[in-house]
Amino acid sequence: MTQQELASQAKVSQSFLSMAEQGLRALTNREILGNLAAALSISESDLIDRPHLTRDPVQSEPHTTIPLIREAVLANTLTAPIVDRARPLAELVTEMRRIDQSEVKFREVGEKLPRLISELHVHACEPADEAAHRLALETLIEAFQTATFNAKDLGYSDLAHIAAMRAVEAAAILGDPIAAGKAASLRIHTMPTTSWTARLTEAERAANALEPHATEAHDIQVLGMLTLAAALAATVATNKDRAKHWLKEAGELAKRVPDTPRENWGAFSKTNVGVWNVALAVERGEAGGDVLTLAHDVNEDVLAGRRGRHAAFVADVGRGLAKDIRTRSKAIKWLRRAEGIAPHKIRNDTRVHETVAVMLRQAKAEAVSRELRGMAARMGIPH
Repeated sequence: MTQQELASQAKVSQSFLSMAEQGLRALTNREILGNLAAALSISESDLIDRPHLTRDPVQSEPHTTIPLIREAVLANTLTAPIVDRARPLAELVTEMRRIDQSEVKFREVGEKLPRLISELHVHACEPADEAAHRLALETLIEAFQTATFNAKDLGYSDLAHIAAMRAVEAAAILGDPIAAGKAASLRIHTMPTTSWTARLTEAERAANALEPHATEAHDIQVLGMLTLAAALAATVATNKDRAKHWLKEAGELAKRVPDTPRENWGAFSKTNVGVWNVALAVERGEAGGDVLTLAHDVNEDVLAGRRGRHAAFVADVGRGLAKDIRTRSKAIKWLRRAEGIAPHKIRNDTRVHETVAVMLRQAKAEAVSRELRGMAARMGIPH
């Protein structure tokens, strides 16, 4: 296939493709990545390097928890747990709440989560009563949510999808619309990256199904995360009208809940909608000062306690600034700050990895190159 043929099938210009091949343009746009992968009949992970494990323990150690998480997700079933006994259900619920509110470190989450999942299966299989059965299943959905995003953040998309589907199983037994909405949100976020129109359809279906039942603050937070998932899918699918609609819906819902991301389900809140507004702008290709203007509307103090979400926001601003030569020096400062907030997350982020690699090739000034080389070294990027 010639470069011109590939560019045509991927719906990009030949000059863009040429620069991407030379490492001078970042392949971080989800739509372009999906089009290229489809044209070449490969997966997106074959197009962009996943972060390689380095000697930096902050970058590599989180991966050591994946085998046990994988075992807990795959080996347990809702009829046959892999452990014989479990701590009291109330103790497990408290531990899950502590994990969900980000009071433990990333590696500690990975170490506690497998046992927690297995023990919750014991209570789901042999409940003391109906209330205990429902509480065990509800807490399992939260545990599978943590497993989903831990795996997704580290690049294990297959495990993330399986964990999401296990949440769907638990929600089906509960028969509760809120639980179904939570599980649907996880499934949508782990669907194949070449099916954004299908993601949009599923997100809209799930949001519309949940809307009549979302009366309490917690329920509205779940619905809000579904509207944001729909906005993202519509943005990547280049359906501007639907993206605008769902982002507006998210903004309206956020007015009905406290602006406390640390305590809210999925961190949904007014501030988090602002964070997503920046992420979607970068996804649309906006860059430089436009991204910075949107970022100034986000109160970062409110994100305290949600280090992963906070770091992702700061990194998105940095990626947007990196697209404009006039703001590239500012991009480095934002990316470095993101790394400081949640180093394990940023050093394993494929889009940040790609952005840093491209900036390293573009860098001319010695001072800029030196700082970038340091970050590149910690991410396992040849420098």
